[in-house]
Amino acid sequence: SIHPIIQIINEDKGKSLRQNLKEHGLLEDFLKKHPYNLASKYFPSLANEIEYYRTISISTPAQDFSVLFNTGSSNLWVPSMYCSSPACTNHNRFNPSDSSTYEATSENVSIQYGTGSMTGILSYNTVQVGGIVDTIQIFGLSETEPGSFLYYSPFDGILGLAFPSISSSGATPVFDNMMNEGLVSQDLFSSGSFVMFGGIDSSYYSGSLNWIPLSAETYWEITMDSVTMNGETIACSGGCQAIIDTGTSLLAGPSTGISNIEFYIGASDGTISCSAMSSLPNIVFTINGIKFPVPPSAYIIDNSGSFSPGFEGIDIPISSGELWILGDVFIRQYYVVFDRANNQVDLAPVA
Repeated sequence: SIHPIIQIINEDKGKSLRQNLKEHGLLEDFLKKHPYNLASKYFPSLANEIEYYRTISISTPAQDFSVLFNTGSSNLWVPSMYCSSPACTNHNRFNPSDSSTYEATSENVSIQYGTGSMTGILSYNTVQVGGIVDTIQIFGLSETEPGSFLYYSPFDGILGLAFPSISSSGATPVFDNMMNEGLVSQDLFSSGSFVMFGGIDSSYYSGSLNWIPLSAETYWEITMDSVTMNGETIACSGGCQAIIDTGTSLLAGPSTGISNIEFYIGASDGTISCSAMSSLPNIVFTINGIKFPVPPSAYIIDNSGSFSPGFEGIDIPISSGELWILGDVFIRQYYVVFDRANNQVDLAPVA
């Protein structure tokens, strides 16, 4: 019989994509050629500084892959032996001939995003995430991964944790399969310094969880009331939409709003003086009537002695106005419960 379980998957904190590019002298050129772009449908979330990834196994016997757990997309895919792109040859590749549980399909998958893309085929296999064994999981095997973005990424593939509605080729996401098979005790997962499937650990947050209804079942999208500093509204006046996204490192928002924030804190040419650091205010995101402050220690990034604001200007036209991306700069301050049973997120300050 199947026993529902709660499973904790610890995060590996390795070199970020930015660090890898910087070490190879390619960062400046890369950022010029690949500005942050969220216009694509399936992978809106991969910023230039992804840091967190975890090891999963696929197949019997197991083949291990490090994957980004990403709430901004819905597909699981890994490189395969069918792929000869440089991004595949320097990462772990899945070999179907070494798998006794591999089931091929005739379906293709194609995923395009701002800094790269992948194309490949869909197949079924056993996927193990921590102690959870997901026996009939559809996933992508890449055949092409053009460009430099995935070549320098510290992970092999992506495990998407958003909704089925944005899954390329209609592939059932991993967490949906876990829910359908009764492999998790609750239809939710939570993120602190780890990912917990099927449970909440109250020792990792302080106070009480504040629930926020989703405004769309695509990404983990919510309605935000305002963005303020020192009580003054500097962005999202009258409300806007926001996505809580573990695959984005920075705080991203409309270029006018980001410019207002940077002007307010005295940033110039993407940097801020060391002397100004001590007097910077919190940025307060008000969501569902509750204030969620982010301190300067979180939104200012130390680049080996020079300081830069952790913001990215993006402009994505949506019917309801502005769209913001609350990435790791925000998420690191809060324990987040991604609740599929009630279509809501719950936030509390990290302990």
